[in-house]
Formats: sequence, structure tokens, C-alpha cells
Amino acid sequence: MAETSPAPTAPVAEFEKSLDELEQLVQKMEKGDLSLDESLAAYERGVTLYRQCRGTLEQAELRVKLLSDLDDPESAIDFPLDAD
Repeated sequence: MAETSPAPTAPVAEFEKSLDELEQLVQKMEKGDLSLDESLAAYERGVTLYRQCRGTLEQAELRVKLLSDLDDPESAIDFPLDAD
């Protein structure tokens, strides 16, 4: 039986899915073909997706900090936040 590569972990897979959906929403909104109601619904969904992605990134940052120094996680250097 041939070995297959392991499936991505759930948080990573969800992040990728949410990011892809967010990018699609942005493209639809930038076209300007949506009605006001559709635009509001897309914006609301986009905010939800953004928050999910941000939360996943924050959890990943925390994991990196903890993995950097298990004995003293407070000594880990914070990631610089992009202004974008």
C-alpha cells in the first residue's frame, strides 16, 4: 500500500479556505456588480472571515513563541505587525 502525505491540520486548512473565500469576496465587491444588500452581506461575511484568519494567525504566533523557548516563553521576541 502506498503512503500518502498527511492531510493538513485543521486550523491551517480552515485558514486557507477562509482566506480564499475572503479574496473571492473582495474581487466580487471590487467589480461593483453587487446590489447594496449583496454588498452589505459580502462585507459582513468578509469581516467574519478576516477575524477568523486573524485569530488563526495569532494562535500560530503564540505556538511559535512557545516553541522558541519552552522554559521562558516570555523571552521570545514578538513578530513585527505590518501596517497593511
